[in-house]
Formats: sequence, C-alpha cells, structure tokens
Amino acid sequence: QVQLVESGGGLVQSGGSRRLSCRASGRTIEILTMGWYRQAPGKQRELVATHTPNGIANYADFVQGRFTISRNNLENTVYLQMDSLKPGDTAVYYCHARLFTLDYWGQGTQVTVSS
Repeated sequence: QVQLVESGGGLVQSGGSRRLSCRASGRTIEILTMGWYRQAPGKQRELVATHTPNGIANYADFVQGRFTISRNNLENTVYLQMDSLKPGDTAVYYCHARLFTLDYWGQGTQVTVSS
C-alpha cells in the first residue's frame, strides 16, 4: 500500500509560480513511477507529467516547458514546479504512483490561477 499526500496548492496570479509536493508513505518511491494529474471542473482528469524510477520525465503537450517534475528519493517526495501559470491551469492536482499494475492516488490539492 502507498499513501500519497499532496500539498502546495492555493491561489496564484496569472504568470506566477507554484510548487506542489507529494509525500509518499508505505513504500519507497525509488521503485515507483510517479506522476501528476489534474482535473478541472466539468472536465476529465488528465495527465500533467510523469517521472520514472530511472529519472525520465514526460510532460503533456500543454505544459510547453512551464512545469518541472522531480523527485527526492531520500525524502520520499515528488515535486511539480509550475511556472508561467495561466488561468487554464486552474484544477485539482493529484499525485499518482504506479507499481507494476497498481495505481495509487492522493486526495488532490486545488490550484487556482487568477487572471
């Protein structure tokens, strides 16, 4: 079992930055593929970024170089640095972990970008 707890959400102005954190417990993230997803009101949950155990990061097209996913295995934490935020980035952001075919989700953290 993996428990994920996100933090760092809040209100930010357009063009601003926000850093989300996701702390895992129950298992080391060293062997997990970690990721961030988001869900805006009335829309489906969508992938934002993933980070593999060997350090490969992948991003959704809409990120366009604005976000950076990273991990600290010693702290069992994954981060999402978000820069140049736009109102369209407003959503609940969820941390995700995958171990083989098992998926784990955090409770989500709200990010609201004001224009």
